Amino acid sequence: MNELLLTLGVESWKPAIGALLLPPVPFIVLVLLGTRLTFRSRGLGWCLVLLGCTGVWLSQTTAASHHLRRWALQPPPVLSPANIAALRRAPQTAVLVLGGGAVPLAMEYGTSDLHPRGVERLRYGIFLARQTGLPLAFSGGVGWGGDDRASEAALASRIAENEFGFKLRWLETQSRDTRENASRSVPLLREQGVRHIVLVTHDYHMPRAARAFRNAIAAGPVPLQLTLAPLGVAPEGSLRARDWLPSLTGADETRLVLHEWLGRLLGA
Repeated sequence: MNELLLTLGVESWKPAIGALLLPPVPFIVLVLLGTRLTFRSRGLGWCLVLLGCTGVWLSQTTAASHHLRRWALQPPPVLSPANIAALRRAPQTAVLVLGGGAVPLAMEYGTSDLHPRGVERLRYGIFLARQTGLPLAFSGGVGWGGDDRASEAALASRIAENEFGFKLRWLETQSRDTRENASRSVPLLREQGVRHIVLVTHDYHMPRAARAFRNAIAAGPVPLQLTLAPLGVAPEGSLRARDWLPSLTGADETRLVLHEWLGRLLGA
């Protein structure tokens, strides 16, 4: 899909295309289509209307996003304390955090800022780096709809130093999506003598990110080991009855899961 968009010269349309394919747009289309069909086939029309309304409801719930995440993405487990202990002072190893978006202007700070998802990833990356004594890298540019503002990596470097008192070792500032995170970060770290990457991103994003990094590693001359360090993994049996009610959290999580599923399906 990326290659097709690049060939057509419309790669900057990716955010808009994604927005049209994700809830609630498809379900609204179903409702409108069903309403129109009721004039010709009342049974089929009402089925589509009910299906669309059900889809809108479920797409706003954390319960649906939870089940979708486990079924469609099958994210890896978190690093255990034993896993983290095994990484301590591991030779030729680096922790790499993937960007999660940026805010062009955060009014309270008077400057651009990382999206909260990016801050969460950075925080966990710093935690792992401190626990293991490993150097920390960050990968993130300005996205497909980017402009001349600072890259995510530059923002992460500023936040890490000013707010966490931690200095990042390497910055990758040109990537626009997950595939470019991998294709640009792997050569950068390989040139710096890194042979083992501890990859940090959210659990819903990790399957697609891991595939991109494995492909980038396989395309290079020197093999690298990849350890997955997801964050945001929900504990087993954490669902409650109220999780089937619509919420802002549910809507956001469902869109994120479906975004990742579509990305994997289309080869993004």
